Amino acid sequence: MNVGQIIEIVYIDKAGRITQRKIEVKGIREGRIRATCLTTGAPRVFLDSSILAWQPAGARHDVG
Repeated sequence: MNVGQIIEIVYIDKAGRITQRKIEVKGIREGRIRATCLTTGAPRVFLDSSILAWQPAGARHDVG
């Protein structure tokens, strides 16, 4: 994960809800990822400890 990169994340929030989002990373510092959510256009801050999985946007891997 790098600044400027567009990634897809699976994230668990404080309430325990799991969401999948596509974000553009704006900054990474002290366990926090500052990003723009590409679905809503809103700025967001994600805790790296709450990101369950991530991959570069558009990357798909076959299972099995």
